[in-house]
Amino acid sequence: MSGLSVAVVGATGAVGERMIRLLEERAFPVASLKLLASERSAGKVVHAFGEPHTVRPLAAEEFSGIDIVLSSTPGSVSREWSPIAAKAGAVVIDNSSAWRMEPDVPLVVPEVNPHAIPSHHGIIANPNCSTIQMVVALKPLDDAAGIRRITVSTYQSVSGAGQTGLRELEIQVEAAVKTGVVPAPRKFPHTILANCIPQIDEFTDSGFTKEELKMVNETRKIMGRPELQVCPTCVRVPVPFSHSEAIAVELNRPVSADEARALWAKAPGVTVVDDPANRLYPLAAEAAGRDDVFVGRIRQDLSRPDVLLFWCVSDNLRKGAATNAVQIAEGVVQRGCYGK
Repeated sequence: MSGLSVAVVGATGAVGERMIRLLEERAFPVASLKLLASERSAGKVVHAFGEPHTVRPLAAEEFSGIDIVLSSTPGSVSREWSPIAAKAGAVVIDNSSAWRMEPDVPLVVPEVNPHAIPSHHGIIANPNCSTIQMVVALKPLDDAAGIRRITVSTYQSVSGAGQTGLRELEIQVEAAVKTGVVPAPRKFPHTILANCIPQIDEFTDSGFTKEELKMVNETRKIMGRPELQVCPTCVRVPVPFSHSEAIAVELNRPVSADEARALWAKAPGVTVVDDPANRLYPLAAEAAGRDDVFVGRIRQDLSRPDVLLFWCVSDNLRKGAATNAVQIAEGVVQRGCYGK
């Protein structure tokens, strides 16, 4: 194959695995593929592009000659290794929270701010999953009418907490069926089975969680609107895959449901599923494994015609992480802003 040298860091994690599959699915121009992970995962064999690839431990020399790095690791790991990869000459698309708010690191959702890609200095940040799907849905509304304020409540799947979050739900379901006794939670602050937990990440002095503040700050940066009002409440729900969001957006002028449907019908990466009479609206189970952001339940506020309400669903591991990262890499290639 002719193409680029690509490395996937965190290759055995939930997002890393999907990054590898998406490189195949989207026919990314991969000439050579290197899979990297922690010492614990080193030695595992992953099949990709018709060949077996042995996962190698992270080491500085592994980045020599690499053009593109797709990285999905904890922030502390990213802080150490993404600069090493960038210094070696690679463009790093980083899925952790470590670099998102750094002023000289572009934070990119290709449907919203692709123009930010060439401004990188070796690292491009991939936003938080809940932020990505929201800004993809909001972009057409902001372009058409201007957004003043966003109020959003999220219903986030357990896979947003990684393989351990997904496994915790599975363990609790199995225990409830077999014994009727659910084991104490380890990953989440409370039992997730048959429950909704209004806490994702730690609380801050503001009363908002870190996850909620990510939605505020990342949305402002991606949309280039530092004054934008964003009020989130983030909730973990016992769903394996896909995040759902109930969004109320205050606009500079009224936008009818019909106009909003027309705007979204033309928007890249958005699919409208909005036929309540036939019980058709976006569902987490149906969004899983797909790359679009799905919108439905579209309606104007009963007392405020300048407020539009809608329901937004997307697969958090694909568009909310892996797909967005690969799309950024595609943008890097299209613009030729690598190998510098």
